[in-house]
Amino acid sequence: MADDKDVLRDVWFGRIPTCFTLYQDEITEREAEPFYLLLPRMSYLTLVTDKVKKHFLKVMKAEDVEEMWFDFEGTSLKWHYPIGLLFDLHASNTALPWSITVHFKNFPERDLLHCPSNSVIEAHFMSSIKEADALKHKSQVINDMQKKDHKQLWMGLQNDKFDQFWAMNRKLMEYPTEEGGFRYIPFRIYLTMSDRPFIQKLFRPISPDGHTHTLGDLLKEVYPMAISNDEESKHYQVVIHGIEPLLETPLQWLSEHLSHPDNFLHISVIPAPSD
Repeated sequence: MADDKDVLRDVWFGRIPTCFTLYQDEITEREAEPFYLLLPRMSYLTLVTDKVKKHFLKVMKAEDVEEMWFDFEGTSLKWHYPIGLLFDLHASNTALPWSITVHFKNFPERDLLHCPSNSVIEAHFMSSIKEADALKHKSQVINDMQKKDHKQLWMGLQNDKFDQFWAMNRKLMEYPTEEGGFRYIPFRIYLTMSDRPFIQKLFRPISPDGHTHTLGDLLKEVYPMAISNDEESKHYQVVIHGIEPLLETPLQWLSEHLSHPDNFLHISVIPAPSD
C-alpha cells in the first residue's frame, strides 16, 4: 500500500471529548457526577468504558445494576458500530463534548445487541475483518495468517497499540501492483434518515476500462442523492472519520487509509446543517 503513515497515525489517534451522565431515573445513593473521557474513534463503546462503569457504580446498589448501555438524545448507541461512526452519524453537528447518557436498566432489546464480555466484541471485530478480506482478496490473506496473527490485530485495537496493529494489518492492505487495487472495496454507507441499517454492494476500485473509481463514483452508483450539483443546494454531508473527503478522492486510497480497524470504510451520509 502507498505509505502515508502520517494519515494512518492521525486517523488512529482521533479522539472525541465526551461527557457521560447517568440517566435521571436511575436509582442512586447520592448524586452521580458526570464522567469525562477522550473516546478513541477507532474503538467500540463497550471496549473503552470500564472506567465509566466503575465511576457510576460507586453511587449505586448492586441490585439496581443490569447491563450498561448508552444513548445520545434518545437514540440508543450500537456498541458494534465504531465510536467514530456513531459520532459522525448522530452528533456531527453538535457542540463538544459529546453528551452521552448512561443506563443500567431497561436494556432496549429491539435496538441493541447484548455485550456480556470483550470476547463478544472480539468475535464481531474478527468476523468483520474476515468479511472485508473475502471482498478484497477472496479471503486468501486472512486465511494465510495464523491464530496468533489474528490475536495481534485484536490486541492492537484493544490496547490502542498503533504499531502492533499495523504490523499485521499492513498485509490486509496489500494487492498485486498489476491489479491496481483490491478485488472489491469493503464499505458501508449509513443514512440517518433511513430504516435500513446501511447500504453495502459489490464495487470495484478500478472500472473495466482501467479508470480509477472515486468516492463520487461510488456515491453516484449506490446513493446518488448524496451528491449535489452545486454548493447552494447541498442537502447532505458525506463524512468519514469526521471529515468530508473530496468526491474526487480515489476509493482505493480511502480504503487503504481511512478504513476502520475492521477493514471497512464506514461512510455517513447526514443532513447538511441549515445555517
